[in-house]
Order: sequence, then C-alpha cells, then structure tokens
Amino acid sequence: MDELKDTNPDFFRKYEDIDDTEEFLHYMMLPLRQSFRVNTLKVGIDDVVERLSEEFELERVPWAKEGYFVYGEEVTNTPEFALGLIFMQEASSMIPAAVLDVQPGMLVLDMAASPGSKTTQMSAYMENRGCIVANDVKYPRINILISNIQKFGSVNVRVTMKDGRYFGRFRDTFDRVLLDAPCSNVGMIRKNYKYLRLWRQRDVEALSRLQKELIMAAYRALKPGGVLVYSTCTLDPEENEEVVDYLLSNTDARLEKIDLPLKSHEPITEFRGKIYTDEVKKCLRIHPQDNNTEGFFVAKVVKDE
Repeated sequence: MDELKDTNPDFFRKYEDIDDTEEFLHYMMLPLRQSFRVNTLKVGIDDVVERLSEEFELERVPWAKEGYFVYGEEVTNTPEFALGLIFMQEASSMIPAAVLDVQPGMLVLDMAASPGSKTTQMSAYMENRGCIVANDVKYPRINILISNIQKFGSVNVRVTMKDGRYFGRFRDTFDRVLLDAPCSNVGMIRKNYKYLRLWRQRDVEALSRLQKELIMAAYRALKPGGVLVYSTCTLDPEENEEVVDYLLSNTDARLEKIDLPLKSHEPITEFRGKIYTDEVKKCLRIHPQDNNTEGFFVAKVVKDE
C-alpha cells in the first residue's frame, strides 16, 4: 500500500478528507468485478442468462434487471459478446440511464455519449422508438460510439460531434438529457492504475469549470417537465456536489431523491471551506466499498412545467 501511495501522494492526501477508511483504500485497490448488460433489442434476458450460466457464474445487478456480474474468464470470447447480445458495462454505470426513466417515443440528448454503453442502454429501454441524439466532442471517440451503436442494433440514434456546450442553444427541446460528464475518473482506478498516476488537483479544478458550463447548457436544452441526469465516475466534490450546487444556485432546477436498491455514502455538503446546499443530499455518492463497484456520482434534476 505504501508503494502505491508513493505513486501519487497528492491524491492520497486529498482523499483523507473524503474517505479516510481502510475499507475505502482496500476496495480502491481491488480488481473490479466484471459485469455485462443484456441487449434486449436483440435477445431476451432469460435466453442469455440460461446459455451463459452453462459456462459462467452469474449474479444479477440489483439496480438493473438486465445487468449481471459475471465470474469466470473470457466472457468476451463468447458468441453472445461477438453478436452484440451483451454489452460489457460496469454495474454502477448502468445507474444513470435507469434513473433517467426514458420512454419509447421521447427525444433524448446524450451529451457526452462515447463509448455508447448508456446510449445503447437507453435505446433498449426506448425499444428503438423515438430519437436519441448521441454526441461526443472528439473524432476517435465518435468512431467507437458509432461502432457500438451499429453492433448493438440501436437504430433510433443520431450521432453528432460537437462541444456539449453547443446544445445550450436548443432551449426547452429535449424530454430527457443525460450528462455523463468528462471527469478525473477516480472511480476507474480499480480498472487501471493509470488514472491514479494521471490525477492532478489542477485538472479537477479545470474539469469542474467545464462541468458547470456543460450542466448549464444541458439544463437549458431540457424541456419543462423533463429530467436531466448528471453523473461522473469520480469522487472529487468539486466535480460532483459543487457542480450540482452551482446549477441549483443559478437556475430554478430542483433535485429528486434517487431510490434504488443499493448502498451509498452521504453526499458532501462542506469541503475545504466551501459550503454546498443540503439539497445535494438527494444525490447518490457511491464509494467502491458500498457495492463493490466503481466509485460513482449521480444527480437527478427536474425542470418544472
């Protein structure tokens, strides 16, 4: 553990103020459990579970009826993976699309969509009816996004390549908006230690500024009566509670409490001299030890009629 702390002492010094438990450090260093989501656009859940159970031990993800943890090697070598019947997707990243409550026929904006796990998840929930505008800002990420949309049979998706802030001009347009924001990826350290080596406080602060601009644009693009979900796979308060607090302070947005069968940590309302509204307690702050997943943060925002 000491050797690991030497990789990025600044990270561990800061995170003593976020979660200083041994359990947090232990789970941050554990390899991540594999999980997949059944692509219900192509196959029934029971059919896939029955077939893969012949080779692997499966455990249902409590908060996503089509999500499963999988124990065993090389599930990505199966025909189910090759044919796009399953999408390898981290269990906590299935939460934002589940919370967004998309319905067939809706107009949905996925503002930072690549690689497309949540886009294809929403497309399945919408039964390929309605339209998802799946956007990303970088050309290489667009290629991955399009490849996955095609592989998983999502035909109600239109892809755009724009800075997410561009969509702020489409005021009151979308029934649902998902902003799975670019972030410092602390939750993904369990997947790859490069995210620990790359973490810098100055990047967190720059990302926080960008995330505030993105969430303001996302909220402007949301129809009255619509729902916006903001999520990140990081645990820095500046990228989570602070961004939501900024939206609530500058608009008439309100939060809804998220009720899912999972464990979570109390959101942070004060951090290093900054005070955030108690409303952020309605958000989900998931630390790795809560459900043995990536760290994640999710907020459900409503724009009243």
